[in-house]
Amino acid sequence: MDPTSGTDVYRRFESRSQFQDELRAAFELAATQGPREIWLCDVDYADWPLGERAVVDSLARWAHSHRRLRVLALHFDEIVRRHARWVNWRRDWAHIVECRSIENLRPEQVPRAWLAPGLHGVRLLDDRLYRGVAENRAASMLRAAEALDELWHQGTDAFPVYTLGL
Repeated sequence: MDPTSGTDVYRRFESRSQFQDELRAAFELAATQGPREIWLCDVDYADWPLGERAVVDSLARWAHSHRRLRVLALHFDEIVRRHARWVNWRRDWAHIVECRSIENLRPEQVPRAWLAPGLHGVRLLDDRLYRGVAENRAASMLRAAEALDELWHQGTDAFPVYTLGL
């Protein structure tokens, strides 16, 4: 259900720009609706708009001490290369951001998803053609949350805020 209109949401998208628009809208929705938890999952986040000022501003408005952002990836190299604003935001909010690597999966096994359980989800179903859905149907969000939670427990802590070196 769309929290602002009381209706179910199920939108298909079929391009990289539409995928990114759905992610921008999802982050903004989280900023206005304030879900307790957000999940992000991708191979490397190369195609996500995480480094955009509007996305980081939305996250800043969403972030509070009792909230949690869970981030799953095969590796975090592209986040460092492409999303400097997000990396800086994450330093300030490290106490609510947890990152895990799911290295035991092949890239084609990694779900590409943004999820705020009970509020909204964006899933990229075909990463070559950028086809996917944005929706708020409870059954779909529950299945996605369960799948992401299972991956979370298989993952290992990764992408520390600060790296120690000699």
